[in-house]
Amino acid sequence: MRRSLGLLTAALAAAFIAHAAQAAGAGEHSSLGLTEQKKDSPGGKVYAANCAGCHETGVARAPHPKMLQFMAPESIYRALTEGVMKPQAARLSDLEKKQVAEYLTNRQLGAKVSESAAPQCTGEAARFDYGQPPSVPSWGLGYGNDRLVPSERAGIGRANVASLKLKWAFAFPDALRARSQPGLAGGAVFVGSQNGTVFSLDRNTGCVRWMYHASAEVRTGIVVSLWKAGDAAAKPRLYFGDLIGNVYAIDAVTGEQVWRAHPDEHPSATITGTPTLYGDRLYVPVSSLEVVPATDPAYACCTFRGSVTALDAATGKPVWQTHTVDETPAVRGKNDVGTDRIGPSGAPIWNSPAIDEKRGQLYVGSGENYSSPATATSDSMFAMDLKTGKKKWVYQATSGDAWNSACVAEPKHNCPEENGPDFDFGAAMVLARADDGTELVLGPQKSGVVHAVDPDTGKLIWKTRLGRGGLHGGVHFGIAVDNARVFVPISDAPDTVSYQDKPNPGLFALDLKTGANVWQMKLEDECNGREFCAVGNAAAITATPELVFAGGLDGYFRVHDAATGKILWKLDTTQPVKTVSGVMARGGSMDGAAAAVPDRGLLFISSGYNFAGHMPGNVLLVYEAPGR
Repeated sequence: MRRSLGLLTAALAAAFIAHAAQAAGAGEHSSLGLTEQKKDSPGGKVYAANCAGCHETGVARAPHPKMLQFMAPESIYRALTEGVMKPQAARLSDLEKKQVAEYLTNRQLGAKVSESAAPQCTGEAARFDYGQPPSVPSWGLGYGNDRLVPSERAGIGRANVASLKLKWAFAFPDALRARSQPGLAGGAVFVGSQNGTVFSLDRNTGCVRWMYHASAEVRTGIVVSLWKAGDAAAKPRLYFGDLIGNVYAIDAVTGEQVWRAHPDEHPSATITGTPTLYGDRLYVPVSSLEVVPATDPAYACCTFRGSVTALDAATGKPVWQTHTVDETPAVRGKNDVGTDRIGPSGAPIWNSPAIDEKRGQLYVGSGENYSSPATATSDSMFAMDLKTGKKKWVYQATSGDAWNSACVAEPKHNCPEENGPDFDFGAAMVLARADDGTELVLGPQKSGVVHAVDPDTGKLIWKTRLGRGGLHGGVHFGIAVDNARVFVPISDAPDTVSYQDKPNPGLFALDLKTGANVWQMKLEDECNGREFCAVGNAAAITATPELVFAGGLDGYFRVHDAATGKILWKLDTTQPVKTVSGVMARGGSMDGAAAAVPDRGLLFISSGYNFAGHMPGNVLLVYEAPGR
């Protein structure tokens, strides 16, 4: 998704064009490159007669068929048989529902995910532990998104990191990627998957307590509400979003749905950034995959506007919604085949909001515009009032950036006149506090630049360029910060564009107050002929005062010394491991916002990212420190 962003824009689109042939050969076409469905197939005929009238005409909440290709066929079949599309599919036979699911995804249905795919918990392992409330309140491991874990909570440091041993591994069924950061609480690991299943796993053994089936892939992390330790009357909930724009609240103990909301009616809306729970509100970043149908010259591009929506955490009802593009999109002319050009549009929010409790505001970053004209709010950092959603300030890092997937296609019917560079903010904003009390809002960008601005005014304090940047370059999903240093992963993976500057993949540390370089650890090419392997750190990272945890596009997970950048431990996640279900599985590239989480002597690592031309994988690896 875009890479970043996970995100889909550029890297995704580049993958569509550059890797479609490779992907088809590898059986991974649904993620590495979208292929044309066979409209004259049985499923194509059923779809044309019963589904196309909504999915190809822009009906609210009806995802475009190219968007549906990102889903597992099992998810679509489940939606038709027992989910949100059951009433609309009532007149179809079971065979016809299966044919539609396979047609839309270009993948055959496998065995239905069964409750016995992994061992079911019994006895003590099945019990929810009210004595273990969440260690962290948000995806960012703190409201400011600093992604810093105290040493005593991590239980992993310089002295024992080299002795980590595999405790258990979990294989995600019907999946080729693992990009949902686990939530830890109640003695459980809560994690989403590509086929839309959210799992509650016992922390110590990996057995399954319960499963919940969302409507589509869960790409966000899982947020667990807080409660007082030992309060058996508490009603903890989990919050997350899915590929087709739904947001959920479910009971953390039972897995039962509490509510489901759809904060944006646009048919291409998606939830990529993890919602942030603060007080009685859930702050939801809304992005979109409208850059994908834009490759179709008959598609009127584009109408989506990024936003943040505040929902009542108890009910899911909207409190406010603030768009990143103020102007309502309108027809601006025709493309060269006569289809309407619509704009302005885009500026999606791919990242999890950071909360500033003192100032009563949140921070997010936006992506590029999807169509002309480019606005003053794309590729920007925002401060919004927590109560009202009012924009307090906007800092634009890159002006004149309008881009969509048509810009890497031939002919470029729907490519905006600006044609990029697609330097959006995929990574989350960070509210950082130095040891002398100085506060800054940090914005890591796909351009390879980190921006530091004043939280009161949005005025630039410093900016430092570390990467070449590009469609799949720079910073993608998340940095980490302590009170003196900013730890920055750089991707700079190859794409379809030629650049004058050389790539600079690796991990870097900057001085928090000045932006000056403290150390750098550039990555060497260790792909050794692996297919779909690239050099770079694209996934979000996590730090402790002693260590920095970083997953690579090459499938290697590395732990660095926070003081020097030296690699203290390295794991090849592509090697097969036996999982708790008894099957062998392996990881792949690491990208997206599912950063590793160290917690009380355990290290949780998600691996696999068959997206934008990267290596597939489907495992959650849990490593244990000695003497825990």
